[in-house]
Amino acid sequence: MKNEPIVLASASPRRAELMELAGIQFRTAPSDIPEEPFDGEEPVLYALRLAEEKARAASAREEMGRFFIGADTIVVLGGRIIGKPVDEADAVKILRDLSGKTHQVITAFSVLDKSTGVSTSRSVSTRVLFNSLSTEEILEYVKTGCPLDKAGGYAIQGGAAHFVREIQGSYTNVVGLPTCELLETLRETGAI
Repeated sequence: MKNEPIVLASASPRRAELMELAGIQFRTAPSDIPEEPFDGEEPVLYALRLAEEKARAASAREEMGRFFIGADTIVVLGGRIIGKPVDEADAVKILRDLSGKTHQVITAFSVLDKSTGVSTSRSVSTRVLFNSLSTEEILEYVKTGCPLDKAGGYAIQGGAAHFVREIQGSYTNVVGLPTCELLETLRETGAI
């Protein structure tokens, strides 16, 4: 690893934990950008755009740092982007929609080299099949408050682990950062 820490443009404790587990030296500098899709924007392109915008926003604000990582995770059901619930009622609705169905979790990340202005972006998609959930299960989970800051209203690594019957693809992607692909990209760009 290079001496200067990489900058993670995220406030997500899950992303920070995954970076630590991967042995990546980093510091956080969350970026606050609007997260609304453009009309007709494809889910993957939306996630890629947000990831790069987050990295660029953090690099513009921070004096120190050469490599910046922006990331965005979305859930897609039937071609529809499902973001974070706006409130508990929305979380209940989202979880009812996901119940018994397969959805995609897409995480895009962008590694920006501030010294050149070049960003390298990738997206990873994982298919997730949910069990059929009872109303009681959904309400109990929503009462914990956990769904409110999670794309798709759930955390696979937490209280919703038992909702997931099967995943096809990267587990860390569903948590919020596909670490295998990120490490490959960090090596390719010379960040590590």
